[in-house]
Amino acid sequence: MKSLNSRQSLAALGLSLLFASACTTGGGTTPAPTWSDHPATPASTLTPARTLTPTPVATEPQPAFPRTVIDDEGTSVEIASEPRRIVSLTPAATEIVFELGAGEHMVGGTDSDNYPPEAAALPDVVQGVTVLTEQVVDLEPDLVLAGGNNFTPPAEVQRLRDLGIAVLVVYPETVDQVTDDITLVGTAIGRDQSAADIVGAMSARIDGVVDAVEGLAQPRTFYEIGYGPDIYGPAPDSFIEDMVNLAGGDAIVTDDPAVFSIPLEQLVSRDPEVIVLGDAAYGTCPDGVATRPGWSRMSAVVKRRVWPVDDTIVTRPGPRLGEGLAALALAIHPDAAIDPPATGGQYCTE
Repeated sequence: MKSLNSRQSLAALGLSLLFASACTTGGGTTPAPTWSDHPATPASTLTPARTLTPTPVATEPQPAFPRTVIDDEGTSVEIASEPRRIVSLTPAATEIVFELGAGEHMVGGTDSDNYPPEAAALPDVVQGVTVLTEQVVDLEPDLVLAGGNNFTPPAEVQRLRDLGIAVLVVYPETVDQVTDDITLVGTAIGRDQSAADIVGAMSARIDGVVDAVEGLAQPRTFYEIGYGPDIYGPAPDSFIEDMVNLAGGDAIVTDDPAVFSIPLEQLVSRDPEVIVLGDAAYGTCPDGVATRPGWSRMSAVVKRRVWPVDDTIVTRPGPRLGEGLAALALAIHPDAAIDPPATGGQYCTE
């Protein structure tokens, strides 16, 4: 079994964090997956039936800048004035800033930024796994949003801080913490009310999905991150396992929190009843899965319960996560009373 380097997403969170090259239908080669944004190390396990509670809206206005916030690594970050030049080092953080209504203040992003569409025009200060630190500095940012768990190399974070740049590290380990981080970023850039509104809407959407699948049978579900020649899926206690369980499935995971590959024999023995293709955007479609050697014995293939999804909205820990949960739940429970996602790509429609 092979371990994935946590810096290899998502988007991904999101996870995503996107595959470096396309899969091919029915057995093409896929590189070891990277995430949309979400962490590749263990996250605390959520109870599927729990209910998200929107962050309360403060009755008193937040103090004016300067503000001091505590990031996800426990670092106290002082922000001298409301940021007017923001650089994002993760696709999820880019989405969050735009959704908060501060997109006009974005001056740099990543080469994986694809939502909203205007984010793609930002100067790329992250290319693949490399942070172009000199270019970040040249942009003279008031605030840099970085990824935790080595998504942004800690040495680069420290280098920017040594130069007097405020760097906020975000690293949501659970679905709940995604909404917490939206609140955190909103506070950091002076968009407190916008953050509260977004979190409220997300929480309502997620609660609605969880309620819709409550009491339904939980089929054994394999979320395919990548295929060829190895098979990649979620590790135990990972962000994707949380998402699958919340969506009404019983997630099939690897044997090790740091390992994302699973042998074919092991997957066959666990006999998934539903297979969700997170790699659908790269050419993997249900008909191709059915032709893979050894896969025809799985219940999901026999019963034709193999479904594509947009991995970006499922695994990228940002404002569209509620839509990602809806997409995932509908793949697991096609007849559930859930409104289809309002965003995300459509794949394998032939």
